[in-house]
Amino acid sequence: MPVLAVMNHQNERVGEIHLDDGIFDGQVREHLIHEVVVMQLAARRAGSASAKTRSEVRGTTAKPWRQKGTGRARAGRRRSPLWRHGGVIFPPKPRSYEFRPPKKVRRAALISALNRKIAAGDLKVLDTFELPETRSSEVVKLLNRLDAGGKVLCVTADLDAGLRRASWNVPKVKSLPAPGLNVYDVEHANILLCSREGIEAVQQRLRGASGKDAAVVSSGDEAPGAENGVEAAPAAEDGS
Repeated sequence: MPVLAVMNHQNERVGEIHLDDGIFDGQVREHLIHEVVVMQLAARRAGSASAKTRSEVRGTTAKPWRQKGTGRARAGRRRSPLWRHGGVIFPPKPRSYEFRPPKKVRRAALISALNRKIAAGDLKVLDTFELPETRSSEVVKLLNRLDAGGKVLCVTADLDAGLRRASWNVPKVKSLPAPGLNVYDVEHANILLCSREGIEAVQQRLRGASGKDAAVVSSGDEAPGAENGVEAAPAAEDGS
């Protein structure tokens, strides 16, 4: 069962969360990740490329010269694709490039992407994203304290308007609610920074609405503050 440390804003361990090993089994299926990323990028394509066929090009339909006797190659009309300013033989037309793999494939691809982050140590859990002020400087300070460099994806349980505004102008930082978490953004980010409620919501989404709790506490009596699958950190020993 994967276990992740829960950190506070000072990068101090305040507990741990046990992930569901029925979901996070450690397997990384590269072909599924590739298929879903291609699906997402294909859906972004405008599909607006367009050119005209010989019947759509403006111009006369008169025969340029008679069929025989001139010494020239025969020609039927000036809009022929062989002529300058003529039509295109097989022109592109506006179309949709969207395709949709099965739901199980999309779910397995997201799990694989998360498994890769967990194995690499690039998935960090924060107790909360509450900031002293809704300012970009506060987000930068928080990321510096957490040693979260590069491209960072912040995941919350629901849409956090304050975090979204604060991180909007911070380069390479993006925030998403758990229902909007997707394979492309997970793969694109160097660090996946989830709130405690956010990782629970992700598990609940992957498991289904009728599943068990998003995180379970390790066997034994629950320690104080062990609600929502988080164990309280042991008190520091004297003299440490």
